[in-house]
Amino acid sequence: MKPTRLLLALLAALFGLALVRGTLHALAIPLPASLDALWWGLLLGLLGAALIDALRLRRLPSPRLERLLPGNLALGRWHEVQLTAHHDFAEPVALQVFDHVPNGMAIEQLPLALELRPGEQTRCAYRLRPLQRGHFSFEQCEIGLPSPLGLWQARRYLPLPGETRVYPDFARLYGAQLMAVDDWLSQLGVRQRPRRGLGLEFHQLREFRDGDSLRQIDWKATARKRTPIAREYQDERDQQIVFLLDCGRRMRSQDGELSHFDHALNASLLLSYVALRQGDAVGLATFAGEHSRFLPPVKGPAQLKVLLNAVYDLRSTQQPADFAAAADVLLSRQRRRALVVLVTNLRDEDDQELLGAVQRLGRQHRVLIASLREEVLDSLRQEPVQDFDSALAYCGTVDYLNARASLHERLLAHNVPVLDARPSELGPQLVSRYLAWKKAGVL
Repeated sequence: MKPTRLLLALLAALFGLALVRGTLHALAIPLPASLDALWWGLLLGLLGAALIDALRLRRLPSPRLERLLPGNLALGRWHEVQLTAHHDFAEPVALQVFDHVPNGMAIEQLPLALELRPGEQTRCAYRLRPLQRGHFSFEQCEIGLPSPLGLWQARRYLPLPGETRVYPDFARLYGAQLMAVDDWLSQLGVRQRPRRGLGLEFHQLREFRDGDSLRQIDWKATARKRTPIAREYQDERDQQIVFLLDCGRRMRSQDGELSHFDHALNASLLLSYVALRQGDAVGLATFAGEHSRFLPPVKGPAQLKVLLNAVYDLRSTQQPADFAAAADVLLSRQRRRALVVLVTNLRDEDDQELLGAVQRLGRQHRVLIASLREEVLDSLRQEPVQDFDSALAYCGTVDYLNARASLHERLLAHNVPVLDARPSELGPQLVSRYLAWKKAGVL
């Protein structure tokens, strides 16, 4: 409980009067005795009123609060949290509310000013934006309750437990229709090359159309129908994709508001969504994290929710990446041939260990290395050299990029494809590579 500005202002006024009285007494200026009695009366009256007001404030019941919190939040997006106040006050009361938000979330519009009216419920809202993924718990809410005379304000903490989960920002695709998803992928830079009627897996028979190849004609069906009948094919389905996700220290680099690890998660989920829509099975394996996780490839739209629940609380660690151990674990768990997408950040020191692990994986699976390149490297390479420090930065950047390019060339020489992309472009490029391979039948 603390005094309000009103009480402090009244005390300051009485102190000012006392200072004037003391000054006049020091100057031997006579004052009526009634003024002294009046001052003491005002002081004692204010102290009595303050004491009675404090006792009445202590007896006031606290309002009851309810928090309407979404169970699932998207990383980096603003969300609204609603608070509802229930009370039994017979007079209007103006109070302040501050919700204790967990660390890792940005807030707006707090504290909130509420006016409670008799017989009414009061609703208010504020906005929060998660800055980290994971599971978050809300413990309590703080209110500032004024006294009946407005001389005191009590700070009370009301227990108000609540929980929510912060997922990667993948909500934009939920409930979307196929056309909307295709349009969105096109806006991201994903391009598919339409191929009419050709593919690897038989789909149906239909009438021959202009532009169809003669190789598509089904001669037996044509003889029966006495009209040209063509075979229509579709891309091969029922294939498997496994993401091998690096959770080590090399994924902790930050580009914008998201780390490389968050960019890698978003890109993996984007490709998972597209692959599941294509009829393929998607799984996940992690390494260099606190606890390695493995989800076997499963088909169907429900697998996306399983993936989200499996990765929403993943954190990158300070552990180094052990590619050999990750390859051994994946080979022991994934027996059927699959497309293994190794998502990491290749360094210039990665050579024999990485090559050996990828070659072992390549004997059984199709492997694609998706390597994230720091945005700052491209920026430093394009900045003009104006002094000695900028020259050192430019030379170091070029030397590092040349070493990375040399590593990529060595991997390509051993038939190991590498996708080198900036974090913001990784998702569209992964989808484009997947669709191109699927069209070509090399998965």
